[in-house]
Amino acid sequence: MASRVRVWLNRTYAENVFFIDQLRRNPGDRAVEIHATHGDPDSPVLAAADTAAPEPEGLSPAAYVEYALAQCARRGIDVFVPRLHQSAIVAHRAEFEAVGTALLAPPPEAVALFRDKVVAYEAVQSIGVPVPPWWRVRSADQLVLAVEELERQGYRACFKPASGAGGVGFRVITRAPFSLTQLSGFPSPYVPLDLVLDALRQADEPVDWLVMPRLEQPEVSVDCLTGPDNRIRLAVGRTKTLYCPGASRCTSSG
Repeated sequence: MASRVRVWLNRTYAENVFFIDQLRRNPGDRAVEIHATHGDPDSPVLAAADTAAPEPEGLSPAAYVEYALAQCARRGIDVFVPRLHQSAIVAHRAEFEAVGTALLAPPPEAVALFRDKVVAYEAVQSIGVPVPPWWRVRSADQLVLAVEELERQGYRACFKPASGAGGVGFRVITRAPFSLTQLSGFPSPYVPLDLVLDALRQADEPVDWLVMPRLEQPEVSVDCLTGPDNRIRLAVGRTKTLYCPGASRCTSSG
């Protein structure tokens, strides 16, 4: 009988409760035990896991790697799926293998490439993959130029940090003035252009944003599974049409 596989998910997205369920219902009927850690004690991932623990706070990336190695050795983790401090962790793949843990994560080069969305877009464009129009914006004047060009092309403009994930910092530009409408109901991702410009002009440091057209639903994601040789073994397209009141991550920007 095949042994149980112990999988660790660190500070993963809430929707990965479905991923946990899929792991347990794997076609080979292999026993799977999920360990999860998270900084939010109310994360549904913690409730879905077999064992759970809070993430340690205040650790540097290097210190977190040491913590993760100790956790893998102590808990007998077979597969570690890192999200938090991923770039630091994948640089120590051999050390995790030495304690018997396989990392389910891209190689360091891929992590570095996709850390900056501008670099990622330029890379995929260079091999002929189409991407939506985008502008890298660091100032109020640059934002105005990008928004006006998108509106001239018939788009509604949105922006997001050049580095980040999970919809953090995503906003949709509107020309409507600020009013009580923005203060009623659920929080909205829409923000008046004049307020954004005022904030940029008063800021002590430049921002690093991508300004792009807001793409309409449905949102299509493609999940890819690669082997150690970086060749794609499987690609699965997922289409989802979601409405989550107040949750900006449910609105796609491409």
